[in-house]
Amino acid sequence: MFDAVAIVGATGAVGTIIRTMLEERKFPYKTIHFLASKRSAGTSLEFAGQMHPVAELTPEVFDEIDLAIASTPDEVAAEFIPWATERNCVVVDESGYWRMNPEVPLVVPEVNPEAVRGHHGIIASPNCSTTQMVLAMKPLHDAARIKRVVVSTYQATSGAGLAGTRDLEEATRSQLAGTDYQNEIFAHPIAFNVIPQIGSEKHAGYTSEEMKMVYETHKIFSDESIEICPTCVRVPVSNCHSESILVETERKLSVQEARELFAAQPGITLLDDLSAGSYPMPHACTGQDDVFVGRIREDLSHQNGLAFWCVSDNLRKGAATNAVQIAELLVQLKATAV
Repeated sequence: MFDAVAIVGATGAVGTIIRTMLEERKFPYKTIHFLASKRSAGTSLEFAGQMHPVAELTPEVFDEIDLAIASTPDEVAAEFIPWATERNCVVVDESGYWRMNPEVPLVVPEVNPEAVRGHHGIIASPNCSTTQMVLAMKPLHDAARIKRVVVSTYQATSGAGLAGTRDLEEATRSQLAGTDYQNEIFAHPIAFNVIPQIGSEKHAGYTSEEMKMVYETHKIFSDESIEICPTCVRVPVSNCHSESILVETERKLSVQEARELFAAQPGITLLDDLSAGSYPMPHACTGQDDVFVGRIREDLSHQNGLAFWCVSDNLRKGAATNAVQIAELLVQLKATAV
């Protein structure tokens, strides 16, 4: 058990879910601390039936904290995490800043839990679109080794933060009312539209979000030979990312074998009955911690190809749930080391 646990970014959307999950899952701690920006400092949050003050994120607050779960912008993580590690505080980091650092494990607990053992004070959680894809890939890769992935994402506006959700809601109201709306965060209208760009232009016409999926997948599987072709699209859905995934494996996987592999994989819920209209959809997956898989079918164009559809709550498994699961792994590791 860690004596003093902190949530950094405790007042944000992901931080709020982390607080709820720690309480629901009875995460072990002696004292808990909530940290946020100067703007939120001085407010109070309810946790486990008691009110707790929110403290400003400063170097000194880590003097008495030995585990922090953090959901902050990249630039904040770049500044504060060295403060924490210098004071022997272990940080589970949701930001993108440390993910590709070779000294920092990038972990999805159902996929590569052993990587946690190699940490030097920081453990990174992947990008939300990567997290659900690698979890869906895991049983197929173990059984038949995935050689190539073609993935198209349908990403919810909540992935762009509270401002993204406001853009969807307000732009939809405005369009229905025939009035103008000035986008807060998106470069193009999101209401009744899709935007085939998430992130900045990065490499050979691919965006930063797309390249995250490539680099992070390689790191998590420790296999840079997996070929990945991603297209990331923002859609007018408030929560839950959806992905259409086509994998090519070394040996052929039948649909039935794939169903059995998915059904046996921890963290995956199988919903795959086309005739009954049963398949994953954002509306039904919101608030859930699993990755949902369905529409499994053989690739008509390649004998070793398999196509499927997966949906996951990007604020939960894509962020908060994965971070809390990493923290739970650290507690187990600490217990076995005693």
